[in-house]
Parts: sequence; C-alpha cells; structure tokens
Amino acid sequence: MNSVVNPDAMQTQLQLLKQSQRVGGIPDAETRRNRLQRCIDLLVENQDELASALDEDFGGRSPYLSKLSEVLMPINHLKHAIKHLHKWMKAEKRPAMFPMGLLGGKARIEYQPLGVIGIMSPWNFPLAMIFHPLANALAAGNRVMIKPSEFNPILADLVERLFGQYFNENEIAVVNGGPETGAAFAALDLDHIIFTGATSIGRMVMQTAAQNLTPVTLELGGKSPTIISRGADIAKAANAIVSGKTMNAGQACLSPDYVFVPEPELENFIAAARDTFQGLFPTVTGNSDYVALINSRHYARITGYLEEAKAAGVRIEPLSSDSYNEEEQRIPVQLVVNPGEDLKVMQDEIFGPVMILKTYNELSVCIDYIAEHPHPLGLYYFGKDKAEEQYVIESTQSGGVTINDVLMHVSNIDLPFGGVGNSGIGNYQGYEGFKTFSHARSVYQQGWVNLAKLAGTNPPYNAEKLDKLLAAQIKK
Repeated sequence: MNSVVNPDAMQTQLQLLKQSQRVGGIPDAETRRNRLQRCIDLLVENQDELASALDEDFGGRSPYLSKLSEVLMPINHLKHAIKHLHKWMKAEKRPAMFPMGLLGGKARIEYQPLGVIGIMSPWNFPLAMIFHPLANALAAGNRVMIKPSEFNPILADLVERLFGQYFNENEIAVVNGGPETGAAFAALDLDHIIFTGATSIGRMVMQTAAQNLTPVTLELGGKSPTIISRGADIAKAANAIVSGKTMNAGQACLSPDYVFVPEPELENFIAAARDTFQGLFPTVTGNSDYVALINSRHYARITGYLEEAKAAGVRIEPLSSDSYNEEEQRIPVQLVVNPGEDLKVMQDEIFGPVMILKTYNELSVCIDYIAEHPHPLGLYYFGKDKAEEQYVIESTQSGGVTINDVLMHVSNIDLPFGGVGNSGIGNYQGYEGFKTFSHARSVYQQGWVNLAKLAGTNPPYNAEKLDKLLAAQIKK
C-alpha cells in the first residue's frame, strides 16, 4: 500500500526543508495565512474522499463521524489560527527590572519559528491528529514533516498525495512506512517532534529524539477516570458517559476508561447506560453508525480482556443484545463491574468499547485510587456540589478536566491540550500551541547610557560606589 521512505531520503527531504526555512527567513503573516488556508482547502475539497479512505481503513466508519471529527474540527483549528495569528505574532513586552528599565532600556519576547516540526500521528483519529498540531506549527511559521500511522494505509497514501498537490515539497513533506520508518523519523534532526499514541511508543520516540536533543511533545492517553458524585443525576451522567464512550467505539485517548459509581446507584446507572446505548444504536451488527475496531489484533485484544474477566467470575453487562461480530469487528459497549486489579482490563489503557465500573461509598476512596495510579490524560466529574468539584480538581492530577460531561475540554480550542506525567509531556492548541512550536526569544535593548559603567559595577571597582550600592540592594 503506502510507500516506504528510507532514512537517506528522509534526511534529504529534511535538509531541503531546513535550507528553505533558512533562506526564506521568518514567514510573514500573509504567508502563514496562505498555508493555513491551503490546509482548509485540502480538507473541504477532498472531504468525501478522505471520509471514504477512513471508512475503508477501519472496515466500517460513518462518514458523518469522520467529517465531524476529522474535517470540521481541524478546519475550526485552522480558522482559529488565521483569526488570531496577528495577535499571536506580536512581540510581547516585558518589564525591564530596575535599573535596566531606566533611560530607554526595554525588554521584549519575540516568538520565532523553531524550523522544521515533525508530526507523528496515531491511527484512531489519523487526520485530525495531523491537522490540529499542523495548524499551530504553520501559524508559528514552521515547515513540517508528517509521518502518518501505518495502520491507516489508504488514508496515509491519500494524505501524501494531497499534500503533494496543495503544498510545495519545501513547505510540507509526508513520509509513509511502518515501524522502521517511524523509528528513523524520530531519529531525524528535527527542531521539534509531536507524537500522539501509546505510552510505550512515546518512550521510544523520546529516547530516540534525545540523541539529537530534539524537544518533544507527547500526547499519550492513559486510563481516564470518571467520578459520579452521590448528588449527581444518574440518568444524565450515564447518557453523557455512554455517548462519549461510543465515540469511535472507545478508540480515543480521552475515552472514559473506568467510572466510580456510588454503590447504591449501580443498578440505576447500568439501566440508564443500556437505555442510552440502545437509543444511539438499536443494533450494532451491520450498523454503519457504529465504528468497527481498527484491525483484528485490536479486536482480539478487547475480546481477550473480556474473556479473562469472565473466567475470573467478574460481572459483565453488555449494553446491547447483539453479540460480538468478528467478521465486522464490532463489539457493543461492555460494562465490567468491579474487576480485580490483577486483570489486564485494569492494567492497560482499554482503547475500545469496554468500560469499568467501580462502586464506592466514600469519595476519598476514589481520590486515593486516582492519586495512586499514573496521571491520566482526562478526568471527569459529575455532580452539583461546587466545593466537592473543586476538591476533586485540587486532589488529583490529569492532563485536563471536564465537568458534567466527558471529552469536551479538548473541543475548546482556546484551552491547551496535553497530558501530565505518564499521559504526556507538553501541550498544543490555540495560543499555547503557537508557543509550543515557537522559540520565545528574549530581547533586551540597552538605554541611552551604560548603566554598568554609571553604577561602577565594572572593573576597576569603585569601592565607595559599590559599598553604597550593595548595602542598598542586599537586604531583607
């Protein structure tokens, strides 16, 4: 399917981009807007072909989901960057500390492009996770190299062809291939790499990039928890959680992984969750609205979690009467109730249509459990008690938080998106994304006189002047 680019060819392409960036200088606002607009044109003019490619790669994915999440959302990011570009590019004035600010002394920060940004995108939202960081990278004035996931070979080939049509090879380059190509890509002397994917692969990307001291932004995921407060509306919470869990059949880095449910409300939650699911998907088999798992390996992984839990005697509540469909690789959402910590479903990021329910009686149990495990990418709280809500936020750590819903903080482009600890390093989106792919260059402009000479702080030292100066400054 997609071509494999050897390391020498990738190095040649990188040098072309670096040379073009050096010779062309810092792109002005008009050039940046033009590049951002061409991205919009690419998405708008090829939306049907892109959605079709995603449907083929997944073996069943609604074009409406693809257009909503992988065409419309990236366009929103690109338009947001165009709208705010002039403001972002302005030099940022900073106060010059006394006495450096006297007699004309000034300080500022100029945000300059880093150079060539490498984007390594995942398979679950392969188009969006190219264009979201690309919007920031282009707004910051960079050139870009893109490595799509090999798990989406049809889309990857299409992306390579389309970028070749809409951009010159000295602006944006796409390289395709499998894990070896990905490893060689991470080893390039890029000016920044953003990787979205599994934590295990993220560690390897960071280790490889370190050989060139290439800075990295890692968006890695993790087991995102949900807390349903004792005062929450159970039906509304179940509706929001299940609706979010079914997004891309749970194949999302922010998908709710496990849910803390007040013990007296367990049966109510399960019933409400089933009602919600069946309202969304009256059937699963043959339903084009329900996304298939990406490949047979991931289907086997998900069914393996369920088989192990069943063998351990764990209660499993399917949200549909439809059984697994191996041919279509569609699995209705399965609720796994209070599984043991030794099971793989409790140890791995699920990344599929399985959700854990953990009952509790005291909120402190939820807080302690979350605190004792690796920091997740997202955390969700359902409740009406503002004091309790703030307690949850202050007592836990996660990349981001959504209150009384799931996933939604990532949809706010003005909020930075990224993980913390095990769920990632750095962030992007909006102004923070612009800064991620920029060098904040400090500039100090000396005033009309040489302050050091005037103050006597240069040799040969004037003891009388310096004694007075030091006595006046060195004090509690």
